[in-house]
Amino acid sequence: MDKVAKALLKLSAKERERVRSILEKISKGELRGIDIKKLKGREDIFRVRKGDLRIVYRVSEAKLVIVLAIERRTEKTYKNI
Repeated sequence: MDKVAKALLKLSAKERERVRSILEKISKGELRGIDIKKLKGREDIFRVRKGDLRIVYRVSEAKLVIVLAIERRTEKTYKNI
């Protein structure tokens, strides 16, 4: 089981639904109303902030959304990505 799948299991059903909804909007290109920011030092990695949840993702050249991490915000959230 990968890191993202484990992170999803730790979330409540409501939080999982919120993550699913955000990822659907990103994949459809509906970015209005979503708090997205490009991470410093990276051209292709972004984070979405929703409450204390952070979704770190990359958009591939083929326009696929690749989720790198789903975590609650702590001091260690953006380390090792």
